[in-house]
This record gives sequence, structure tokens and C-alpha cells, in this order.
Amino acid sequence: MREAIVFCFFLFFFGNGFAQLEVNILDDKALFMEGRDSVLVFQTEPKSLNGSFERANYIHPLYSLDGVAITEDFPKDHLHHRGIFWAWHQLYLNDTEYGDGWEIRDFEWEVVSTSEIKENSMALTLKSEVIWKSATAINDTDETRPLVKETNWITVYPKASNYRAIDIKIQLYPLFDTILIGGSENEKGYGGFSARVQLSEDVKFKDSKGTVIPENTPVAGKDWINILSRTKESNTKYGLVIIPSEKNPGYPSPWILRENNSMQNAVYPHPGATSIPLSNVKPTILRYRLIIHNGNLDDSVISKLQHQYFEQTQQD
Repeated sequence: MREAIVFCFFLFFFGNGFAQLEVNILDDKALFMEGRDSVLVFQTEPKSLNGSFERANYIHPLYSLDGVAITEDFPKDHLHHRGIFWAWHQLYLNDTEYGDGWEIRDFEWEVVSTSEIKENSMALTLKSEVIWKSATAINDTDETRPLVKETNWITVYPKASNYRAIDIKIQLYPLFDTILIGGSENEKGYGGFSARVQLSEDVKFKDSKGTVIPENTPVAGKDWINILSRTKESNTKYGLVIIPSEKNPGYPSPWILRENNSMQNAVYPHPGATSIPLSNVKPTILRYRLIIHNGNLDDSVISKLQHQYFEQTQQD
């Protein structure tokens, strides 16, 4: 059933006039291409800034439909921010805190495997197995202990006339009985799925009801957030829609939105200051759809893409 829904989605929204999608799995990254066009890069090996803020397991660059990078990595204002990422400040085993995956302190991601999955003749999925570790979690042989096993799936769809859809599914499985995660321990409570994108002075945020005004604390969650902005050097107009799945725990999540020098965050858990346990019986699964567009995508099209995504994830 899921395959039939996806196939109908392709026929309705894309037709059959598109280039072949492919993913090139290299030593340190995986690069999605459509014909000669770069789509995104998934970072599999650790990357650092002169040995600091070492990170892996994130998307950067994410490209506009015009082939311009819209994400940022190592921005001067927040060196720990990185493209499209999912991370948390708090990671507890029992009552002991082990590192900070958001600010990248005493924390590391080991991407142990990546593989290509062809969902059908059109979409392309990259599946990755990732182990969370902390430099402060040492076993009897002085090795870092694995704390959480993450599996993620990045599915890229062919480009339509003025947008592209990308689905991201994240599964978290604790390797101990009492693992907890949480966001920032303040009134903001940010943590979870985030996008560090280039923000212009005229950036706007919209949902299905209209313009959304950012606040210092989370704004109420609705169906989706459409970020309308321009890149800094080329002034390329772009839009990025983030659609959380209605199957996500705590749906609809509130949003941390920022007009400059920061990321955009679909807050999970909420309130983020309160850590929550990861279940080893039923893994925590978070799903998001990204829609990259040229800045002029009609709300009705976004709503149709959201509806299709909800139908698709019900079969997942």
C-alpha cells in the first residue's frame, strides 16, 4: 500500500520528465545528484573546525533548485550549528549526564554504515546506522561506550517544476534501560530537528494560517513552517518548508524561530528542559518532510504535499 501511495504521488506531482536520481557514497560523505544537479550532502565522517566542534550525521550543503547552497556550517555566531541536523543538549544514563550533542561537547556520532535503497523506480533513499557516544562514558577497557543506536533514512524525490520533496526519518534506540534525552534547560527548551539556513533581512515565516512572528520562546505548533529567504552572496530567492509528521510524539511540536544568526527548530520534546526516556521496547521515531522551492510555492500545493505525506507515513 505504501508503495502504491508513493507511486501515485510521483505521477500526480512529477509526471515522468525528470533526470535520474543517484547517490554517491564516498569515504566521508554521501552526495545525492539528479542528473548534473547537486541535491544534498550527508556528512558521514567527522568534520571539525581546527579540531573543534567535530560533527557528523547531518546534511550540508542542502541545495536550492538553482544549485545554490542554502544551509550553513560552522557559522561564526554559533559554531556548533550545522545544516539540517537533529540533536539534543541533554543525554542521561541513569542520573549521569553524558555530553551535549547540541553544542558538541564530549559527544560523537559514529556512522557505522550507509546503504542505498531504491524505494521504487523514482525515489532514492540513503539508510544510515549511527552510534551515539560520549567521551565521558568509558568502559572497563577505556573505550567509549555506545549509548544510543540511531537509524535514519533520507529519501529524495525527483524535482518538480518549482519544488523538491525530501523525507527524513530518525529512529532512536537506547542501548541501556535508562537513557533520557532533553533540550536546553531554560524557557526556550530547544532541541531536536533543526535547520540552519541562510537568512536575509526580509526573511518571512508562514504556516497555513498566514505569517508567523518569531518570539524568544517557542511559538505554537501548527501544520508546517515555510521559511522564505534569500542566500547571502548570490541573493538567490528560496523557500524551505518543514512538515513534521502527525505520527511524531507530541505532535504538533512548537517552533523556535529566529530571523537572524540562528537555526529554526521543531521542538522535541516539549518542554525541552524536561528530559524524557527513550524506550527500548518501542523506539522513538521522528519524521519530517522538507520542501525546497523557489519562494513562490502556493499554500494549496504545500497542503497537498502534507496530506500525501501523512497518508504515506500512516503506512510506514
